[in-house]
Amino acid sequence: MEEPNFTEMGGAGQLDSTVASRANTALYSTFSIVGFCAGTFLNYCIYSASFYSYNHTKNQGFVTFSGALLGVCAAFLWCAQGTVMMAYPSENKKGRYIGIFWAIFNLGAVIGSCIPMANQWHTQKTVNVNDGTYIGFMVLMAFGGILAWFLVPPEKIVRKDGSRVQQIRHPSAISELKGLYQTLILDPWIILLFPFFFASNYFYTYQLSSYNLYMFNTRTRSFTGLFYWLSQILGSLSFGWFLDISFLTRRSRAILGWLFLFLIVNSVWGGGLSAELLLHRPPSGTSEQNFAKFNPVIDIYETERGFVGYFWLFVFYGFMDACWQTYAYWLMGAMSNDPRRLAYFAGFYKGIQSAGGAVAWGIDMGKIEIRGLYISSWALCGAGLLCAVPVVWKRVRDTEMEEEEKEEQGELAEVKA
Repeated sequence: MEEPNFTEMGGAGQLDSTVASRANTALYSTFSIVGFCAGTFLNYCIYSASFYSYNHTKNQGFVTFSGALLGVCAAFLWCAQGTVMMAYPSENKKGRYIGIFWAIFNLGAVIGSCIPMANQWHTQKTVNVNDGTYIGFMVLMAFGGILAWFLVPPEKIVRKDGSRVQQIRHPSAISELKGLYQTLILDPWIILLFPFFFASNYFYTYQLSSYNLYMFNTRTRSFTGLFYWLSQILGSLSFGWFLDISFLTRRSRAILGWLFLFLIVNSVWGGGLSAELLLHRPPSGTSEQNFAKFNPVIDIYETERGFVGYFWLFVFYGFMDACWQTYAYWLMGAMSNDPRRLAYFAGFYKGIQSAGGAVAWGIDMGKIEIRGLYISSWALCGAGLLCAVPVVWKRVRDTEMEEEEKEEQGELAEVKA
């Protein structure tokens, strides 16, 4: 996720989700603005440090500032990531590569979930996350920044079939800004995916900062968060593999993928209705002792209170998210192979996606009843899927190979012959 992965603990580890909601609103607001143009120009530690500081100083301003700064940094990072993930693989392997990326990405979240679970396992009461959790995240984030320096540049990539990534052009900033507009003119189908993009980060607020926060206590949230991310790994790998099945045409895979996503989305959200009816936002200033009066706050060992069923619901929320994100990237990758255009697509995706996240976290900060987040999340998912139907039906073709790629493939075949 764009913000550090202690979000699944609910409220970023704080009992009151207002502080985290304010930081995430700032994060996604800046992310949504910079995300649009990040494809044009192509410190996470500060975010974790701000919550470490908040545990001791209650300085909300630092937390909000760190969220805004993280949004700017994340916009450039994720636009570059989206371009690499969609442009590096060949057409018949894009689903696989997207699935592998999402699996590796969520492996970091799995490790991140183990840190608070180890630190809080012997704490059954609903309390804030301790300092060791935030310090562990800061170490992991610093290490991840170092690894980024070892990424292979596109001009040195040679695919298994001998082909290369299309040459990436680096025109001026002004011409790149014009390119955003030209992309909308040349490929207006992308506009129909905007509702799909908007929903893709909106539902995190309900899943992570409402359902997981109010349904379980601290140590249990860490446990459920671990399996939430593990299910994301399973979902991305399996769905990415399906989207690359060779005996089906790409258009057929696009249609079947949409149908599967439609079924899983409505099944999971529909199955979560009975659980949502148990959740209520406690009044501001509610003490830790009275927190459980308004919500289940179930412990991992309380099987008689239905822990197993609520646990599996959260796991399927993660599986659904992985399928949603994988399909979104695969659809964009099916619309072009040009790295420059894919950078624009990634910029649109991350910008609009983050706008959805900013709206959802802002709603959460406004203390709206949880049911409003649940209903709006389900409705936006349905609207996004319906708006994507024309793109799936009309725009996805069996190949998006550009002329220069065809010439390169022809030359390669002659050399092999």
